[in-house]
Amino acid sequence: MTKTLGAKSTADEVLSGLDLKGKRFLVTGVSSGIGLETARSLAAHGASVVGTLRDLAKAETASASVRNAAARGGGTLDLIALDLASLESVRACAAQLLADGRHFDAIIANAGVMATPFGRTADGFELQFGTNYLGHFALIDRIAPLLAENGRLVVLSSQAHRGADVDLNDPNFAQQAYDPWLAYARSKTATSLLAVEFDRRHRDRGVRAASVMPGNSFTDLARHLSPEALQGLLETVGKARADAGLPPAELKNIGQAAATSVWAAVVADKDEIGGRYLEDCAVAQIDDTPNPFADGVKSYALDAEKAKRLWAKSEELISVAA
Repeated sequence: MTKTLGAKSTADEVLSGLDLKGKRFLVTGVSSGIGLETARSLAAHGASVVGTLRDLAKAETASASVRNAAARGGGTLDLIALDLASLESVRACAAQLLADGRHFDAIIANAGVMATPFGRTADGFELQFGTNYLGHFALIDRIAPLLAENGRLVVLSSQAHRGADVDLNDPNFAQQAYDPWLAYARSKTATSLLAVEFDRRHRDRGVRAASVMPGNSFTDLARHLSPEALQGLLETVGKARADAGLPPAELKNIGQAAATSVWAAVVADKDEIGGRYLEDCAVAQIDDTPNPFADGVKSYALDAEKAKRLWAKSEELISVAA
């Protein structure tokens, strides 16, 4: 019987009954939260997982749950250092993976930061754009040959993309006042566009890409928000949805928040999700209403021409920083 999956499904439920032995996955940002749970669920079902994190010194403690699940389920976990806010680190990580030469059945670009105070990466990019999008872009473009034929790329976006389109003229807030939520929104629109253009470039060899809205949950991603600011955000979301006649937004637990990433990487029909934006284990509908907290995806986050221009802009930014 076909499983019915949705907003309340967990990663383990998505993978229920599947044996992933012989499958290999790269998951960025496995030190905590959704990335850690994504890695754990894959390893628990027999997969070989390569996880990235910034600080390998903290890896043993952070990855204990994944290693335990792997031991029980027949999977494995290998860790590699990656700081997405440093192109030097990105290049070193890519070089290590390319030298190893083994293919991945899916790459899950999960790592990210949210609503940070203004800052710049080691290469001078605005921190959220540089970390959430440009670091992933640089890594994925370099290691694209490691995606197996018929493989998948899953890039984590966010409902926050509804707050703003990308700004190709001033991606680093050099000419405008910085706003942490505006920067976050732009970075998450960029990640969705990354999936769109990567899908176009690689679909001829059977590789497909999609972006994912994991769902709202309490993770370390909100570490830059005070308890008061976080509560205020939740109240703002609730009021905006109520004013639009939408049901209240429900917070997901970590297992539920990891479900759509795992669904996209393993279970979903890759040709149905290719170039699309996903939420709640389904392809999201386009919704261009101005409400930033509505469900669905803004059409600008799937704009193929904008995605091409962003890709070209990204290549230009990285070449200048090299």
